[in-house]
Formats: sequence, C-alpha cells, structure tokens
Amino acid sequence: MDDPSTRGRYACMLDYRRVLAENLKAARKALDLSQEELALEADIDRTYVSGIERGTRNPSLTMIAKLAERLKTTPAALLTPSGKSPAA
Repeated sequence: MDDPSTRGRYACMLDYRRVLAENLKAARKALDLSQEELALEADIDRTYVSGIERGTRNPSLTMIAKLAERLKTTPAALLTPSGKSPAA
C-alpha cells in the first residue's frame, strides 16, 4: 500500500496502523502498564510495542490478538476507530 501507484485506489481506507497505535496506547495506559511491562507479559520486545504505538510496525493478527488478551480487550476494539464501537 505504500506504492505510489496504488495510493489513489486506497485513499478512502482508514489508516489501521494509526488506529491500532492509538487504541493500543490508550488501553495500555488505562491499565497503568508501561511499554516494558506489556512487552514482558506478551513475551515480545519493548521496542516492538513502541513501534506499534508509533504506527511504524505492522503486527500480525496473532500478535494483535495476543496484545488484546493481555490488555483485557478484543482485537476488534483495538482496530476500531475512536468514537465507534466494534460490531458485535
């Protein structure tokens, strides 16, 4: 999707990396966890958590599910833009 020839085609798509970044950070802070604490509990590197929160990493669905479980939420909630609730 970073290919300039496809940008127009996907212009209306949400930036799900940014949505995930914002929601992951908010969920982590709501549980008063540091990036390091979340990383340790999810058995991943702290810099990976940081990359997801900055929107520079593109985690797998399995990783999103793993993080959601630790953050006591759902993958759908982590991928839902602010102000909208995930479909049930």
